[in-house]
Amino acid sequence: MAVALAAVATTTRSILQRDVDHRITRLLAQETGEFANFVDQGRDPETGAPFRTSRRLIELFLQRQYADPDEELLGVVGDSVLRQRRDIPTALPLHRDREALRRITASGARTGTLDRPEGEIRWAKVRIDASADSRRGSFVVAFHADREQAMAEDVFRILLAISGVALLMTCGIGWAVAGRILAPVRLVRTTAAQLTEQDLTRRIPVHGRDDIAALAETFNAMLDRLERAFAAQRQFVDDAGHELRTPITIVRGHLELMGDDPVEREETVRLVTDELDRMSRIVEDMLLLAKAERPDFVSEEPVELAELTADVYVKARALAPRDWRLDAVGEGTVQLDPQRITQAMVQLAQNAVQHTAPDTPVRIGSLRTDREVQLYVADSGTGVRPEDAELIFERFRRGTARRGSAAGGGGAGLGLSIVKAIAEAHRGGRVALRTTEGGGATFVIAVAAEEPGEPGESRDGRDGTNDRHGRDGSMPATEVTAP
Repeated sequence: MAVALAAVATTTRSILQRDVDHRITRLLAQETGEFANFVDQGRDPETGAPFRTSRRLIELFLQRQYADPDEELLGVVGDSVLRQRRDIPTALPLHRDREALRRITASGARTGTLDRPEGEIRWAKVRIDASADSRRGSFVVAFHADREQAMAEDVFRILLAISGVALLMTCGIGWAVAGRILAPVRLVRTTAAQLTEQDLTRRIPVHGRDDIAALAETFNAMLDRLERAFAAQRQFVDDAGHELRTPITIVRGHLELMGDDPVEREETVRLVTDELDRMSRIVEDMLLLAKAERPDFVSEEPVELAELTADVYVKARALAPRDWRLDAVGEGTVQLDPQRITQAMVQLAQNAVQHTAPDTPVRIGSLRTDREVQLYVADSGTGVRPEDAELIFERFRRGTARRGSAAGGGGAGLGLSIVKAIAEAHRGGRVALRTTEGGGATFVIAVAAEEPGEPGESRDGRDGTNDRHGRDGSMPATEVTAP
């Protein structure tokens, strides 16, 4: 800004000085031209004939001219100096500076510049040769350029003063505006400096829709991802420490108490192996839950819903001797991860096995609505208490009351957490628990349909929107038993 303002002031000064030079040059040319024309064509008003003396010619011309304030018109005839009777606004007029006037008349040039301590003079002259006059004369036009040049300098100084004030105002306004613009950036830096692994809850306030607001939103989104990542890490460590402590203690205790009896040693090895297998299963489940936070946890692809449902049914039949039944099957192509969905459905089937007796009916089915695709596993066990409906989907939680199981045993409480993680990793995914009509629990995995459309036809010929659920979402009693 300073360089630009200085350039403007300097350029303006140069332009004004050039205009002054051009004006003086035109004025000198005009005056000398008018006098030369008067010499050639002028007539003495008293005689009507051409002027016979230089003095008479110059006197009459000076009487008829009106000069500028800084312009001085002189006639030099011999030692006499003829001039107009008026004041010149300069310290030393030319008609009083005989030395300067002598230098001008003696010069062989027609125009020139005379530098004096009292100021610069721009001059031009015309020599006069009157036929009847023995004394030659000269007509001199002198312009005192000091005031004109001083005016240009005054404008230059005024521009510099105005530029200085404008520069100060611009700096002040720029400082204030830049401070307001960069305040969110400083807030981002301050917030980033205050973040620690233990405290990732701070966020940057977002105001407006400019680039700074977009930066703040991006930074907050990054903090959200970091917070989830650290939370998952802490959860994994806490869960591992909590769940692995007991089997490690059991293994260590039995190994310390193991004697030399072969039967006792065999029993201890069997028990330790069983605990190690359980520990391995717990670790694998926790690693799977940790991976669920990653964006590449699921790889969605087009899948035939009927084929996927049939595959799940075939794999579930090998889990345990139950009365497995293939319920209504939705039709059409859906967008999901078939391996993850199969893993979740098999986990739900295993959960049904653990809480039902042999030969108890367990139904597996699917349906497609306008907005979502649902796959479900419905058992006829003791069901889930209402207060445990949300609790059982948390890690290492099995509810306040365990359902009866003919199969015995139990997991670490991670199975339904894995199912929930797989469902929520899909677009619009969720997992729901409903009460099976006649007793039992129905677990439903729902994901968003790839595109809206007419509901698919179920394999038993009924509309897919109500082949398993009524308008209130309950399971009807009608079933299709698998062959």
